[in-house]
Amino acid sequence: MSFNIGLSGLRAATSDLNVTGNNIANAGTAGFKQSRAEFADLYASSMLSSGSNPIGSGVLLSDVSQLFSQGNINYTQNSLDLAIQGSGFFRTSNNGDISYTRAGYFGTDREGFIVNNFGHNLQGYGVDANGNLQNGIIGNLRVETASQAPRSTSTITQPFNLNSTENVPVLWKSAYDQEIANAADPANPSPDEIAAAEAAGNATFNPADPTSYNRSTSVNIFDAQGNAHSFTQYFVKTGANNWDVKILVDGRNPLDPTSTQALSAGVTFDASGKMQAIDPANLSAGLTVAPDGSINMNGWVPAAPTNAEGTTWSANGSAASAAIKFDFRGSTQFNSTFSVAKVVQDGYTTGELSGLQIDETGQLFARYTNGQTKIQGQLVLANFANMQGLTPVGKTAWVQSSESGEPVIGTPKSGTLGSLQSGALEDSNVELSDQLVNLIVAQRNYQANAKTIETESAITQTIINLR
Repeated sequence: MSFNIGLSGLRAATSDLNVTGNNIANAGTAGFKQSRAEFADLYASSMLSSGSNPIGSGVLLSDVSQLFSQGNINYTQNSLDLAIQGSGFFRTSNNGDISYTRAGYFGTDREGFIVNNFGHNLQGYGVDANGNLQNGIIGNLRVETASQAPRSTSTITQPFNLNSTENVPVLWKSAYDQEIANAADPANPSPDEIAAAEAAGNATFNPADPTSYNRSTSVNIFDAQGNAHSFTQYFVKTGANNWDVKILVDGRNPLDPTSTQALSAGVTFDASGKMQAIDPANLSAGLTVAPDGSINMNGWVPAAPTNAEGTTWSANGSAASAAIKFDFRGSTQFNSTFSVAKVVQDGYTTGELSGLQIDETGQLFARYTNGQTKIQGQLVLANFANMQGLTPVGKTAWVQSSESGEPVIGTPKSGTLGSLQSGALEDSNVELSDQLVNLIVAQRNYQANAKTIETESAITQTIINLR
């Protein structure tokens, strides 16, 4: 019996050495989870056995369990390296065979699919033709590598502050005063004479002459072919709390590129410096007041020069938005320097894929050279009621089993699932110092059990040598 007991001890020690050796070998394997050999004692039993303290029959390996504790997060230079901080597994597919892993080595294949270093597809929620995330429909994640088509500008949001202490431009005031001086009664001009004087002042505007306006600002807008055009506004003070906003695109009339005549919008402010609702009567032809109080520029004609000198222009053949909404509601006239609070326009030129980024909730975005980003999908994580029940299949992967239960699928940071860290990998959770101590203990156990067999052999030899 002692031989069998010793042999069981040798087998147990060998298993312990193998498990410890495997942990040490994978100390540098990303996403690896260390194992632990678990043993149980053996007792021979029978229905007719007697005695309350039978001698044991040795030891057996009851289980090799895996410890799914968190590994350290190691940051890398690859945006598609992914680490899970907390619970969950990446879900991958190898031609339909689903497996789960914590190893976050990912990249793209030649077709744009996101795959790990074994070519298995990372899975998640994709997007439809309109770029809308398809929650609940799990498939292989793919990055659209084609160029991003341009988009023509349809909205410009640009609230500003005009300095209330600015003076009326000299040229404007000179022309206005001259016209008033020619009135029948300069001290009491008629409304028509005042209108004529204002028209004379407005006629002095010249974008090439900074003395004909107070301030200016520009923003690039885009036509349907992705061509950039300079949308410039010039601000001319025409009196207390009254300003004229002049609009040119590429220095031309937005509605007629053969003309350099600017479109005009009269803007008034109340005594507290807040902008008043725009009066449609104060707008040039082609400008209208939208229901929300912004200005619509109807019928913009994208243009380009037709000679080297840039003196003649014509339509460039590109379509434009039917109307461009110019929204500067919320503008003010305070005693502070001219400033633009923000500039937002929704057009952009053609873009080439320049990079990828993944946020902590697993949303995958493509970055383009035109400064735009576009969602490409959202990866999912899986968790199990009994992670110990997962079946390891190598390559730092596990598969579902009857003991693990069904996977709970969700996006990172939802429910009990952990968050995602892009540009990082989860290190192995093996602690080398612990494993080296375990190695020494397993070695001692092996030697002790070998000594048990040696001693039993000596005793048996003594009995054989009896005469």
